[in-house]
Amino acid sequence: MNPTWMVPLPVLVPLFSAGAALALGRHPRIARAIALAALSISLAVALILIIVVDSHALALDIGSWAAPVGITLVVDRFSALMLTVSVAVTLAVLVYSTAQGVADEDEGAPVAVFYPTFLVLSAGVSNAFLTGDLFNLYVGFEILLAASFVLITLGGSRDRIRSGTIYVVVSLVSSVLFLLSIALIYAAVGTVSFAHLAERLADLDPSLRTILHLMLLAAFGIKAAVFPLSAWLPDSYPTAPAPVTAVFAGLLTKVGVYAMIRTETLLFPGGDLDTLLAWVALATMIVGILGAVAQNDLKRMLSFTLVSHIGFMVWGISTNSQAGLSAAVFYVVHHITVQTSLFLVAGLVERYGGTTSLIRLGSLASAIPFVAALYLIPALNLAGIPPLTGFIGKVGLLEAAAASGTALDYALIAGALITSILTLYAVVKAWNMAFWQKADEPMPETRLPASMVGAATSLVVLAIGLTLGGGRVVGYTDAAAENLRNPRYYVQAVLPDGLRGQGTSDSTTETTPREEEHGVDSE
Repeated sequence: MNPTWMVPLPVLVPLFSAGAALALGRHPRIARAIALAALSISLAVALILIIVVDSHALALDIGSWAAPVGITLVVDRFSALMLTVSVAVTLAVLVYSTAQGVADEDEGAPVAVFYPTFLVLSAGVSNAFLTGDLFNLYVGFEILLAASFVLITLGGSRDRIRSGTIYVVVSLVSSVLFLLSIALIYAAVGTVSFAHLAERLADLDPSLRTILHLMLLAAFGIKAAVFPLSAWLPDSYPTAPAPVTAVFAGLLTKVGVYAMIRTETLLFPGGDLDTLLAWVALATMIVGILGAVAQNDLKRMLSFTLVSHIGFMVWGISTNSQAGLSAAVFYVVHHITVQTSLFLVAGLVERYGGTTSLIRLGSLASAIPFVAALYLIPALNLAGIPPLTGFIGKVGLLEAAAASGTALDYALIAGALITSILTLYAVVKAWNMAFWQKADEPMPETRLPASMVGAATSLVVLAIGLTLGGGRVVGYTDAAAENLRNPRYYVQAVLPDGLRGQGTSDSTTETTPREEEHGVDSE
């Protein structure tokens, strides 16, 4: 059986389920069941796809409108890996949030809005990973951003409205810049299909091509929170509810990183801006971790480490090598699981101690020793302590940079080592203040729901599992990087004959001089 029909399910199932959950909002238990079932189905589909695409990429022309005219969904190794990890993490966060809602008996919680919005967010993220054209990528961004606008202001407190306003304004600026970039690209080459753009952008005037390249990088850089476009994140994320902050930290910035990787490898594979990306990566690592060291609030410290470690992923992109790209993809997977688990643990700490202020916390290691371990393991992983995934990813990046051996590469190696040491200092300081040192005042006796602890534990176990299966994961990311470094692999999956997809509609695009040289005629 051809599995191509399964490709849109991670988008469609959450969207339709969101409608059902909204219609049944007055019945929280049913809405929860619908949400959990939807993401469980999406995860099962993602696991099947990641196995199938290990042999060949899949492309589906929606409505039988052949690419590049219609909307195409594409699954290759990279997108399948991102889809699987994102849905798994989203499901764990949903279990965490449902347990929190049950424990609180949904008092004051807008359950009728939360579950549908959470499902819409998942659909938007999946759409961004699966899309085969720039405009549908924009649509995916807008779907997840619209949902995130609602989630970040849940509860309606003054701090959440203020931080939500900052988030909305920055997101709108990024979206406008992205939409303007799409309009200019379409005006220049007459298409927005990734596969078609891979062929046509090479024929543009180099200066115009560079301008379009910079505009896309700026738009994606804001979404990924790279320095100096990251100032909005530490003020926006910490005020949201714990499950919302966790899924934002784990996924939303990674969608921006995904878009950067796809852009750099498929649309602009020449590496023209690699030096700029390298300097951006270095600045992001250093500035972000210096901000983390200065914090006395657990959520704000984790928010700054989030920014800092985005720099490692951008560094991998800037190497313009298969080894560096593989390490970057591996680091994305590592960071999604580790950063999400840390924010979920921060939510447990806040629930037990009533705050995330490190000055006011203390004695948690004796009060909740299991949660102390749940924090320490991913914290050490984030710092890159061997043999955990953070160490594996950083070693891959160091090797890729050392293979090139330029002065900038050695500066990045030094920056990465400094960042890792300061990350270790920041997370250990937080553990010492929150868990080890004696609290000035007795902590309130608060029961932590087993399902919330279990959801956070599942992500810590997932990260450990990635460590134990590190060789297989690296092998998969190596294969994904090989595909990414070969644009023809993607183009041939979408446009088998070099011009159009497998849909039944007529193609209406005009041929380029390059296509005419190869004897390809338009319909």
